[in-house]
Amino acid sequence: MFQDFDDRSDASQTASRVERLRAALREAGVDGFVIPRADEHQGEYIPPSSDRLRWITGFTGSAGVALVLPASAAVFVDGRYTVQVRAQIDASVFAPESSVETPLAAYLKDKAKGLRIGIDPWLHTLADVKSLEKAMEEAGGALVLLPHNPVDRIWQDRPLPPKGRVTLQPVAYSGLESAEKLETIREGLRKAGADATVLTDPSSVAWVFNIRGGDVSHTPLPLSFALIPADGRPTLFIDADKLDGEASAYLSGLADLEAPDQLEGALARFADEKAVMLDPALAADRLSRIVTKAGGRVIEKEDPARLPRARKNAVEIEGSRRAHLRDGAAIASFLSWLDRQPAGSITEIDAAQKLEAIRTRFGEADGMPLRDLSFDTISASGPNAALPHYRVNRDSNRTLGDGEIFLIDSGAQYQDGTTDITRTVAIGVVPDEARQKFTLVLKGMIAISTARFPKGTRGMDLDPLARIALWKAGCDYAHGTGHGIGSFLAVHEGPQSISKRGAAVLEPGMIVSNEPGYYREGAFGIRIENLLLTLEASEIEGGDLPMHGFETLTFAPIDRRLVVRSLLSEAEIDWLNAYHAEVAARIAPRLDEEDRRWLELATRPLPV
Repeated sequence: MFQDFDDRSDASQTASRVERLRAALREAGVDGFVIPRADEHQGEYIPPSSDRLRWITGFTGSAGVALVLPASAAVFVDGRYTVQVRAQIDASVFAPESSVETPLAAYLKDKAKGLRIGIDPWLHTLADVKSLEKAMEEAGGALVLLPHNPVDRIWQDRPLPPKGRVTLQPVAYSGLESAEKLETIREGLRKAGADATVLTDPSSVAWVFNIRGGDVSHTPLPLSFALIPADGRPTLFIDADKLDGEASAYLSGLADLEAPDQLEGALARFADEKAVMLDPALAADRLSRIVTKAGGRVIEKEDPARLPRARKNAVEIEGSRRAHLRDGAAIASFLSWLDRQPAGSITEIDAAQKLEAIRTRFGEADGMPLRDLSFDTISASGPNAALPHYRVNRDSNRTLGDGEIFLIDSGAQYQDGTTDITRTVAIGVVPDEARQKFTLVLKGMIAISTARFPKGTRGMDLDPLARIALWKAGCDYAHGTGHGIGSFLAVHEGPQSISKRGAAVLEPGMIVSNEPGYYREGAFGIRIENLLLTLEASEIEGGDLPMHGFETLTFAPIDRRLVVRSLLSEAEIDWLNAYHAEVAARIAPRLDEEDRRWLELATRPLPV
């Protein structure tokens, strides 16, 4: 199994750990300390050795930050985790705060007046530090960049850094040789007037050098850095223990290989009177200070690999299509199996394990083994489904009860593509209110699927389309509508997103998720998710401008039993019927006879 069901949340030692941390802070000469959920790469995917936030607070979510002050402490999370954080932290030590309503910087202005607040500059981006410095200046205090992380000083049983084996991603799956990608980066540097860049995002390093790794769960990342000059040979900073003979020989042909702890010295030597490009939203502030101290200049621009990585090439697109057909068949087989189980006989863990086993079987049959899940499966019944990022464990495990909603959000890592799909299904006959909310969510999902939009449209411009039916009913959801997807890489990939903050323009080749939802705390949750490929703009008959659109990549039934037909327009019913006809045509040949019979019923048309 690629997923375990252990409860990694433990706040039983929080009070003593915070007291020990405060003692360490006094020794360091600061009054407080900021603990982000981050490592030196500033990514969402971190190894256990970097999960300081979980260790100190017990909170296991994928985003958050803690602040420890002399007499108080707080944990800041967004709307995805407001329920979860209250359940996991020791409320006598940490107070939960909304990172949206009261961002850390605003909190510091009010609560840290005259104080000295420490940070680890390897764990905060350039943009973060600027914001925190401004806040502390306005609070009459100071932001102190500490040479050592005080949490690490007291974390006696801290796990060792990961040493996942590096593998190669052949051009048959990557579509481009690494040499071509490196030239793309160099062209971007020359255009920006930069002498070099430091790639700090392991996804970008993996993409540029056509490698994958095993340093974090569910995402094939090799934790590493790359210093790429506009002219000359790049240097890859990666642990040699991760490289076998093949990987070492391959990478040595592309770059000089150095240990990660050599990055600071190498960058300082290079930066003298040089301009170095750093992404202010991704690069650690420590790197910026190394450059300026060495007499160099920082050019703050987006990671030059990020946009070309997001624009999938033809090989990557075809790989994604294959992966989704394989994965859609596995999902259909799972839903067929689920429908045959008596109500009350299956638990959330049973469902997650069964789906992984079916994915494994379909991958082997297709000659493309399941390499991993793309994230811990969200297998959530009843009130657990109201937690958007719920992770089932043995203590929280519930039986799928008769008359309840069951939500399963899951994904797979295949070498030819990364998948992410959510289906919400009825277990028995569910209340009318749940069916109504499901249909409103479906209307939003259809609105995004069928959207046409001109060149230059951003994700934030489309986001209201997914919400308008819910808004008219006085409802909303506290997460984005869609995120970017990597190619056998991170299931969450930027810069593109469909969200209230999605400022990146949607360009051809970008893959995004489409996943509106609705959550009633303590009762039920609903989400429907397909992945979409952004298409080249094309003419519309009688129109004035060519318009982009989306191609649906995900093919699996949407539960017709939860649809309130009267709430759908004729066009929306047409879309659902056409989608289900395509699901049946594409998926049925991959199923056995029993599952094909189920699929035929699950995809039959709704009456118009």
